[in-house]
This record gives sequence, structure tokens and C-alpha cells, in this order.
Amino acid sequence: MASAAAAAQCFSSYSSSPATWALRQRGGARVLQLSSRRSFCVSAATGGFDNQNREYVIVGGGNAAGYAARTFVEHGMADGRLCIVSKEICDSSSASMQPVPPYERPALTKGYLFPPDKKPARLPGFHTCVGSGGQRQTAEWYKENGIEVLYEDPVVAFDGKTQTLKTSSGKILKYGSLIISTGCEASRLPEKIGGKLPGVHYIRDVADADSLVSSLGSAKKILVIGGGYIGMEVAAAACGWNLDTTIVFPEDHIMPRLFTPSLAKKYEDLYQQNGVKFIKGALIDKLEAGSDGRVSSAVLKDGSVVEADTVTVVVGIGAKPVVGPFEAVGVHPKVGGIEVDSLFRTSVPGIFAIGDVAAFPLKMYDRIARVEHVDHARKSAHHCVETLLTSQTKAYDYLPYFYSRVFEYEGSSRKVWWQFYGDNVGETVEVGNFDPKIATFWIDSDSRLKGVFLESGTSEEFSLLPQLAKSQPIVDKSKLQAAGSVEDALEIARSSLQSAASV
Repeated sequence: MASAAAAAQCFSSYSSSPATWALRQRGGARVLQLSSRRSFCVSAATGGFDNQNREYVIVGGGNAAGYAARTFVEHGMADGRLCIVSKEICDSSSASMQPVPPYERPALTKGYLFPPDKKPARLPGFHTCVGSGGQRQTAEWYKENGIEVLYEDPVVAFDGKTQTLKTSSGKILKYGSLIISTGCEASRLPEKIGGKLPGVHYIRDVADADSLVSSLGSAKKILVIGGGYIGMEVAAAACGWNLDTTIVFPEDHIMPRLFTPSLAKKYEDLYQQNGVKFIKGALIDKLEAGSDGRVSSAVLKDGSVVEADTVTVVVGIGAKPVVGPFEAVGVHPKVGGIEVDSLFRTSVPGIFAIGDVAAFPLKMYDRIARVEHVDHARKSAHHCVETLLTSQTKAYDYLPYFYSRVFEYEGSSRKVWWQFYGDNVGETVEVGNFDPKIATFWIDSDSRLKGVFLESGTSEEFSLLPQLAKSQPIVDKSKLQAAGSVEDALEIARSSLQSAASV
């Protein structure tokens, strides 16, 4: 049970900027507050905490939380010890409105958006950890393993000195070790330019996806804002609904953070063959509502208007890490996110951060990075919990990996599945004609292979990519340029790998 002094703590409300803790005495009760923010007090009469399991607490209910929970179970350290605090709301697609434990989020912009007659993905089919071949961790799995899960109750305040948290419902939670797994939230258009109009959608959780699916069922046109991951995957899914689809973005080509202009052109052509229209180099000035109050058009900065009678707008303009209310733990000034070391430890003893929100040392490239990807969420969760529960001191050595799978609904004439490993720096060599394969190799000034991209590879070919990106062998660029096929180019790269191993 908590002491009267601990139970009388006052917590600051959420602050979106880095904060400074201040501790002072007031009438015999200690008051902890964030500078320039209002505080609220918890009566000493409560005398206790609202979580049963207090040894380990995970804040966040996304991918990383699910994989962390699995690792706790594998070590026999979950039952009666682990509590997960999640903001996830109930699954509205379920007649019984079941709570939603962690799930594999990539499905939300892929199979979840397929129309009803094309076998869409639905929960509980993609709870963690099925994405890596593991067990489906439903709500029953958490109960059976003695894991306490608090749903629909995000943490809004945190006291590092007394190791307590406050949730939006007013619960006071105690922790021994804390894992911050709050992920990211969608970047949103400002409300003053129509960012909150009915019919405007953002996708970060299953409730968002349910809302979008409902709109897609009645829409005639869909406008996708953003030419990155979210935009391209949503547009591909919209083709399955036979909707008039337009993508607008400010860059010169799609996927600008990864794709070369040549590679992007191949995918743009494929999308256009499926009826998708592109408006490039364009910025949104505002979204306008029709007579019914729903979004009906988008006005671009150049004054042109994208109109429709029944329209759905999907905004995919990136995401930002959810660091609140943990700013005082330490936010990295450049990449954002909670700063951690190679074992996912923050600057505060006993507090860790994993997944999208963690700013960690990317060892092989000697820089601090945040990686918003399910692969990192899974691996960082496992590494962190191994560190917490064992004597592991091995530094996290992550190899960046990205992939996308689109047009996979029933009846699609062409399914797309690409993978990328490594770093997209240096000169590029592109091999293949996208029928269906194409590969791109990134080579630095020392002739080392830094990154590799492959579309429609075999399982054996895909398995070669991380070996190449990890080893960074010296390759003969002229041989790659002369390769007659993707298969030949991969064999050249494989030979370079073998040559490096024999030295």
C-alpha cells in the first residue's frame, strides 16, 4: 500500500513541450509539478494504487507492448507482475465491443481496408504476435498469463520520484520498472483549414480504420493527401473498392524518402494503370465542407480545386512521437522521441523506451535514429525486456528494414510486395523492368553496398537482402550495371558477399 505522503502527490497535466520538474513543500504535503502547468492533487485518503500488478508497467498498447509482453511471459515474469496501460478503445467491428489488446498495426492500411467481398483482415486475426509467426495474443491470453491490462485509459501524468502514473480516468498507478511504448500519433491538418471536418480520416488505430472503412462504403471519390507509406497503401486499397482515387503531395514523386525518381516512376505507372491520378508538387491550402457539413473539396495552394459530390479524404502526412507526459525523462532534440542508450535505458534509472517513440543509437551507421516500423517495434521490445530481466549487456544493433504489400485483395491483376534493407545513401544501380521484378542497389564512394531494394523476390532472394546490407561488401558497380536480370544482379552481389567472407 502507498504511504500517505506518496498518495498525496499532485501531478501536472499533459505538456507538449520539454518540462522541468519542481518539488516543494505545501502545508506538509509534497507537491510535484511541471513548471508553468496547473497541478491536481490525489487525496491521501485513497491510501493505495489502482493497479494490482506493479513490478513492471508498460505504457502503450501497440505492437511493441505486445512483443514485450510475450518476452515477459517467456521468462516467467508476467504473472502478477506485469501491467499494460493502453489508450486503445474497443473494437467497433465486434458486436460485443471487445477491448483491443496489442495488434499488428501494418494490417490497418493493408488488408483491413479491403472491401467486404475481398476478404478483409479483421481482429482477432492479427493480434500480436502472429506477424512474426507467434501466438495470437487475445484478451484471454493476457488474462491466462496473469497480465493486467487497463484499456481506454491513457497515462496523462507521471511522477518519476515516487514512481507513479496518473491516467485520464484518475487512476493512480505504481511501477517498479517502467517501459514507455507510446508510439506515434498521426500528423494532422490544422482544424482551421478543415483538418477535423467529417469525412477527413487519419489512420493510427483500429477505430480510425473502422471509420475509414465505413466512409469507403458510401464514397464515390477518395482524395489521399500524402505520397508516402500511408498514402500509397490506402490508395491501393481504394482501388479494390473501384473508387475514383487521387493522390496529392508536395514532392516530385511518391515515397521520396526511399524511392529514386526512376523507381518511383515504375510504381506510379502501376497505380495509374489501376485508375489512380497523381497531383504532384502541390500543397493543400484548405479543405472545404459541402452543404451537409462533410468535406467536399480540397483547395490547393495554387488555387485549383479538387472537387467531388461524395468524397472521403485520407491524410497520410507522417507521424510524430508521443512523448507526453514523459518529456522530463529526456527528448532527443533532433529526431524527437525519448532518448535511450543501446539497451533502451533512459536517463532515469528503471525507465525504458521502445518502438517508434525511442531515439536510440543506430550502431552500424553511428547515429541516433527513430525508426517507425513494426520490425523495430518487435525487436526493440524483445531486446529491452531481455536487458531488464537478464544480465544481457549486448548493444542493440539494428539493421533498418522496410517493406510494403499492396494490391493483394482478391481479383487484383498485380500484387506488389517489396523489401528494403540498409541505408539509401550513395549512387544507385537499378536492374530489372518491373515485370514483375526490379532491384535497386545503393553503393557508396568506397564501392560498398549500403542498401538494397527488391520487388517481387522469392523467399530465398529476400533472405539475401539483410545479409548484403549488414555485411556491406565491396561490389563491382560495372558488373551490376551490366547484369541482364535481377537474378543475375543478386548473384553478383552474393558473390561479393562470399568473397568478403573468404578474406
